[in-house]
Amino acid sequence: MARQGLDPDAVVAAAARIADRDGLGAVTIAAVAADLGVRPPSLYNHVESRQALLVAIGLRGTAALTAALSRAAAGLAGDDALLAVAHAQRAFAREHPGEYDAMHRALGARDERVLAAGEAAVDVIRAVLRGYGLEGEEAIHAARAARSTVHGFVALELASGYAIGTDLEASFEWTIRTLGAGLRVRGGVGA
Repeated sequence: MARQGLDPDAVVAAAARIADRDGLGAVTIAAVAADLGVRPPSLYNHVESRQALLVAIGLRGTAALTAALSRAAAGLAGDDALLAVAHAQRAFAREHPGEYDAMHRALGARDERVLAAGEAAVDVIRAVLRGYGLEGEEAIHAARAARSTVHGFVALELASGYAIGTDLEASFEWTIRTLGAGLRVRGGVGA
């Protein structure tokens, strides 16, 4: 019998807390059980394996990031929308580094739920890119460029990869504005 109040959402939330605090490698069935005050076998009523738990953390993170991107882009267009979603992604990654890591690892699972969740996040980016006049394959290339740019910056930042004393906030802003300038050129939208 499952412990009252313990459900799959509570298990994933506990795992996400551990991942954000200690890293994704620290997420084990035993660690999550200890966090919840139950014996490890009790978790198998709610999650089938550690791998399933990691995918669930990724799904949780993707849903939360998609919501944050949507809120950030609401009512904005062009560079303002691009900057807003870039800042939202960066903020999410800083606040939830374990979930952010799990999102990217979950992609390898090729789980239909993961693909659908990722598509929802990409839809927000596609909407932003329409402000640059980008459609079809150009929009796909642009979405990949935007994702790679922001993720690369964030991954280096989380790994303490920026040692030069130049203002990191200014560098991030410069990076996204430069991306926006390139997108305007590609889309034929005025500067």
